[in-house]
Amino acid sequence: MNPLHFQDLALSQELQLAIAEMGFTEPSPIQAQAIPLLLEGSDLIGQAQTGTGKTAAFAIPTLEKIKTNLFKPQTLVLCPTRELANQVAEEFKKLGKYKKGIHTAAVYGGESIGLQIKALRRGVHIVIGTPGRIIDHIERGTLDLENINQIILDEADEMLNMGFIDDIEKILSHMPAERQTVFFSATMPAPILALTKKYQKNPQIVKVTPKQLTNLSIDQSFYKVRNEHKTELLYRLVELHNLKSIVVFCNTKQQVDELVGALQQHGLIAEALHGDLRQNQRNQVMAKFRTGGVNVLVATDVAARGIDVENVEAVINYDTPLDPEYYVHRIGRTGRAGKSGKSFTFVNSREMGRIWDIERFASIKIAQGQIPSLKDVWVYRQSQFAERIQNEIAKGDLEYFQEMIGQIKAEGGDLETITAALLKMLLGTPRTGTDVLLEEPKRTVRTESREYGNSRTERSGSDRYGKDRTNTRSSSSYSSRSDRPERSERTERTERSERSGADRPERRERNTQGMVRLFFNLGKQQRISKSDILGAITGETGIRGSLIGSIDIFDKYSFVDIAQIEAQNVLKTMNQVKIKGKKVNVELAGAFN
Repeated sequence: MNPLHFQDLALSQELQLAIAEMGFTEPSPIQAQAIPLLLEGSDLIGQAQTGTGKTAAFAIPTLEKIKTNLFKPQTLVLCPTRELANQVAEEFKKLGKYKKGIHTAAVYGGESIGLQIKALRRGVHIVIGTPGRIIDHIERGTLDLENINQIILDEADEMLNMGFIDDIEKILSHMPAERQTVFFSATMPAPILALTKKYQKNPQIVKVTPKQLTNLSIDQSFYKVRNEHKTELLYRLVELHNLKSIVVFCNTKQQVDELVGALQQHGLIAEALHGDLRQNQRNQVMAKFRTGGVNVLVATDVAARGIDVENVEAVINYDTPLDPEYYVHRIGRTGRAGKSGKSFTFVNSREMGRIWDIERFASIKIAQGQIPSLKDVWVYRQSQFAERIQNEIAKGDLEYFQEMIGQIKAEGGDLETITAALLKMLLGTPRTGTDVLLEEPKRTVRTESREYGNSRTERSGSDRYGKDRTNTRSSSSYSSRSDRPERSERTERTERSERSGADRPERRERNTQGMVRLFFNLGKQQRISKSDILGAITGETGIRGSLIGSIDIFDKYSFVDIAQIEAQNVLKTMNQVKIKGKKVNVELAGAFN
């Protein structure tokens, strides 16, 4: 039987004190199962979703086993991003608060390597870092691995997705033969399992897979809204729900910056978090967000890895996630530490397939929210202000202000007019005019075959140009965010006829002048469509759809024509992303044509 309380685990008094101070009394399932095995020294494969307490599951036994009189690195923790490395280091710091003499160091790119070298030379027991910077220190001889007796790979599947598999193998090859090797991951794809077989000895497997991947304490809803009305909807939701601490997710860095500018102009205290920020800027932004100096944090998916703030009231998916797993990671930022939270996802009609994919992936039902009207907002604002007035009346001490009202009345004003003027000054004037935030005029769309697990032809309807479409929804897919020109009937017929042949590619009319042909490693067998590739490129790189030429999709690969001036941008950016959950490999197509 799992222990009911942390006191039931064989932990030192110092750790028990730190755990109690953090407000934890009962270990999560992954902690209850993993901590005893790690204390015994077993190799371990731990599988659990984000927000289940994985960090504490390995940090607690690690802190117990450190020899403080040996000023050499004894534990190495690998993380996919610098944000997560910082989060893990912070968790070690909190849990090790009363374990005197234990020193940790976080090493990652984007920070001065000189300062990191100084920290390592002073003597540390636990090193937490990203694979690239760890290799850098190994090759420089500034990271001593001789006394490493434990290596932990945190979010191993994400490191795989980010292309770190070779780096991980290189680091593991430098480890002492006698060590404890620990893998923690939300999923266990084949390459990760291959690593565990190669580098672990009789590992214990701890798998916590709840029926629902998302926290039941999170109230989840989606809103169908036009792209140009998303920001207005965000304002209304923030006010109606009186939100003070929010994380907003966008799919691109450009969208993050644009939204932050709009929010700041509206009077919200918002900051951006994405890959273009220097590490010290990221640290400053997160520090302000944790202390309430920033109310709205707008982030991309990769940059948000490692956000660990207990009091996030809501997550807003300003852009619909490109992958169902991203949705789970995103909304896991709220509803933490036993608290409730909210998630709002904005979606246009072309992206409804992504909502269905998320529901199937996470075994949940996401309710469609009713878009609040201007009247709803105004009524709420009035009620909140009326409540504040009643509270002030209850407090008393109003004599000075009553004298002021008396003076104004003596000058010819009546009490009702004075009160109305004050309310107008404080509440502003109600907004009027068009109040439509719906996505598009309603259309008849057959959805009766929406049960999970149906065939790929389970939904049909009309596309945005009024033409018949079948099976245009894609699982976890990108969709084009650029408005495509009206296509001719001939083009439509050509594409339909080409889709009917298994060996013929899906084609756009080729125009090779000034274009570079790129090879993509994904094709029809991965259920990739032209809209998936087109949306991925425009969404990730920010380039216009007009700079993308022919897209030819074959069974196992695809070719895409890109304007020469943007080719390097696409090569660099697209090799860091996934389409439909599959890692993209992009190369110049000369060798394949």
